[in-house]
Amino acid sequence: MAALSIVTVKFVAVGLSKELAGNYNSAYGYLQLFGILADFGLYAVAVREVSRAQDKVKVLSTLVVLRGSILLLSLITALFFVWVLPVWHHTPLPLSVTIAALVPLFTLLAGILRTVFQVHYKMHYVFVAEVSQRIVTVGLIGTLVALGLRGSTNLHDLHLFLFFGGVGAFVLFLISLFYANQLIPVQCAVDWQVLQTILVKAFPYGIAFLCIALYRQMDTTLIALLRPDFELQNAYYGFVLRMTDMAYLIPTFLLNSTLPTLTQTQAKSVERQALLEKTFVLILATGITACLFALLWPRPLMQLLTTEQYLSTHARAGADTALRLLALPMLLNGVILFSFYALLTVHHWKPLVWKLSSAAAVALVMNTLLIPRFGFVGAGITSITIHLLLSTLLLPTAISTIHFTVPWKKLFPLTLFAVFLGGGLLLTQPLLTSNLHTAIGLGVMGVFTLLLTHALHIQKLSLK
Repeated sequence: MAALSIVTVKFVAVGLSKELAGNYNSAYGYLQLFGILADFGLYAVAVREVSRAQDKVKVLSTLVVLRGSILLLSLITALFFVWVLPVWHHTPLPLSVTIAALVPLFTLLAGILRTVFQVHYKMHYVFVAEVSQRIVTVGLIGTLVALGLRGSTNLHDLHLFLFFGGVGAFVLFLISLFYANQLIPVQCAVDWQVLQTILVKAFPYGIAFLCIALYRQMDTTLIALLRPDFELQNAYYGFVLRMTDMAYLIPTFLLNSTLPTLTQTQAKSVERQALLEKTFVLILATGITACLFALLWPRPLMQLLTTEQYLSTHARAGADTALRLLALPMLLNGVILFSFYALLTVHHWKPLVWKLSSAAAVALVMNTLLIPRFGFVGAGITSITIHLLLSTLLLPTAISTIHFTVPWKKLFPLTLFAVFLGGGLLLTQPLLTSNLHTAIGLGVMGVFTLLLTHALHIQKLSLK
C-alpha cells in the first residue's frame, strides 16, 4: 500500500503542474478532516463490540447503517462549506473536493466491513482489497502519464486524477463487501438498543479522533484558508503528508490487529503484558526507521518521489524541508497511537479526550499564528510541538492505567539500532547525486537495515 501510494505521488507530481498538484493535495487534505469526523470512533469501538457480541450479524448491521448515515451527513457538510466559503470562490478547489469525495465515501463504507476480517483474523482479505484499490488508481493515473501527460495546467486532467481515486475506492468497497458477506451476512437493519449502546460508547472516541484530525489533518485546510499561495504551499507540503500518512498506517494496522486479543485478555495477565511489549517494540522499531530516513535523506527522497521543482532553493522551502520537519512526528505518532489504543481497551476515555482536546486547541492556535507568516514550515513546527506534548502526556497515563511495564532491557538494542542506522544514512547521503543513485541507495540501506535488525536481534525482541 505504501509503495503504491508513493508511486501515485510520483505520477501526480509529474503529470500535473505545481498549482494543480496543490489543489489535488488540498482537496484530499480538506476531506480527511470530515472523513475522520464521519468515522466518529465507530471503527475502534466496532472491533471491540463485534468481537464480544453473541449476535454478530445484528451488531454489524447496525454499524453499517450508523456508519452510512454519519458518513453522508459529514460529506454533505464538507461539500456545503467548500462551495460556500468566499475564500475558495473562483478556485478549482470546490469542484475538486466534490469529485474527491468519492474516495472517503467508499473507503469508509469498506472500513466498517474491515471489522469482520479483523474479528475473524482474515486480514489477507484486507490485503487483497487495499492493494487492488491502489493498483487500479495507480494504473489509471499512470496510463495518462505514460501517454505523455507532463506538468498539465488543464483542470480536466486534475479532475480525472481525482476521479481515478474514486474508482479505486469503489473497487475497495466491492471486494470488501464480497468477502465480508461470506463471513458475516451484511445487512442494512437497525437494532435501536444496539445502536444506542454503540453511540454512547463511540461518542468519546469520536471526539478523540476528531481532535487527532484537528492537530494532524487540519493544517492543509488552514493553509488553504490563510495563505493566498495555498496551491504552491500544499504542493510542497501535501505530498509529504501523504507519505507520512503511509508511515502512520503501520502502527494503526498493528494496533487494530491486536485490539481483539487485548479486549479479551485479563487486565494484569502475562498474555496481555507480552502482547503489549511486542506491539510497543515493533512500533518503536518501525517509527525509528521511518524517522531516520526522513530526517537524514529528505532531499534525495523527495527528488526521487516528486521532481526537481518541488525541492528547496535559497529563496524558499520545498518538499524536502517538509519531510525533515515531519520526521520526528512519524516516530512519536506511534507512541501516541499505542497510548490511545491501550486506553481504548479499558474504556478509559476521560483523560484521553481532555488531553487530545487540549492538544487540538494548541495546534489550532499555533497554526493560525504561524501559517500566515511561515506557510507549511509553521505547520511543521506545530506538528513537532504537538506530537512531543501528546507523547509526554498520554504514555504515562496509558502505562499506569493498563498496568504496563515498559521493557527497558529491550530498548537498549533499539538504541544501538538507531545509532548504527543513522550513521549509515549519514555516511551514504553524499553519494545520492541522482535518482538512480538514490534508488540503489534505498536498496542497499534496506538490506543494511535487515542485517542490522538480525545482528542486534531486533526481530526477537517482539517474539520473546
